[in-house]
Amino acid sequence: MESFNALLIEERDGKVSSGFVRMDESQLDAGEVTIRVAYSSVNYKDALAATGAGKIIRRFPCVGGIDLSGVVISSVDRRFKPGDPVIATSFDIGVAHHGGYAEIARVPGDWVVPLPAGLSLFDAMALGTAGFTAALGIVRMEENGLRPDKGPVIVTGATGGVGSLAVDMLAKLGYHVVALTGKESEADYLRELGAAEVMLRQSLDLTKIRPLDRARWAGAVDNLGGDILAWIASTMEQGGTIASIGLAASMSLNTTVAPFILRGVSLLGVDSGYIREPYRLGVWQRLAGDLRPPHLAGMARRIGFDELPATFTEFVAGRAKGRVVVEIGGA
Repeated sequence: MESFNALLIEERDGKVSSGFVRMDESQLDAGEVTIRVAYSSVNYKDALAATGAGKIIRRFPCVGGIDLSGVVISSVDRRFKPGDPVIATSFDIGVAHHGGYAEIARVPGDWVVPLPAGLSLFDAMALGTAGFTAALGIVRMEENGLRPDKGPVIVTGATGGVGSLAVDMLAKLGYHVVALTGKESEADYLRELGAAEVMLRQSLDLTKIRPLDRARWAGAVDNLGGDILAWIASTMEQGGTIASIGLAASMSLNTTVAPFILRGVSLLGVDSGYIREPYRLGVWQRLAGDLRPPHLAGMARRIGFDELPATFTEFVAGRAKGRVVVEIGGA
């Protein structure tokens, strides 16, 4: 039986740690599709899980990595056959089911998506859960009536993985994108991605959020939550739509019903973790087409498998930007 390298997250005496181990296929979780992993990625969630900085892991031990792309080794699911290039992201991968930080992975067939034409296995992980989430938020807002001619769209947490990709995608679609960030030094980076304006978070007075403030945004992609989301709600245009994607600032929301009943604002929850077919494949197909970020290659950094621990530290410390792709087996 073939053995392989994996990054295993364990808990001992109440402390979470991660490290490289050798495993074999008998130690993998149940699933219909066994995949030779080519690439994975690093998300903030992965860093929290591997370092114990956040209570992400739901069972120990667990191989980390919520994203993976690779080639099918074997499958009892008739939708997939050996040699097929595939993507698997979200669901319980890397948190309650052995994930993508291993040279071989086994997952349920319903969690697997065929690699769309036009994307490479590397591209798929440059996008990963972050790209899928950003795209899903945009699709949901479009379904709610958002169009470029409706007005500006604000993206919060704009230098992060989801934020950077959302800026890039929205700009490509013709939206006037305003990037909100706390990192003044990254203003040029955001403009290169297509942001028409860069707004500094420090310029906002979040101690005085009105129920309704000056209307500014037709759409919003929010990665922060908390007072930022409350301020966004108060400054939405009539009929505006907000995609609530993250809680990097806070999971609390202290607001009023005024924007929703007086301006008809819609607050859309974006759950990329458990959305199923055919919606999931449809979003991936758009990521290979009109939603493919034009600056994807420039915002994606490739690291070796052995560089993962140091990269987790960058994410937890808030020093990461864009996307990090982990070369597991390559392709």
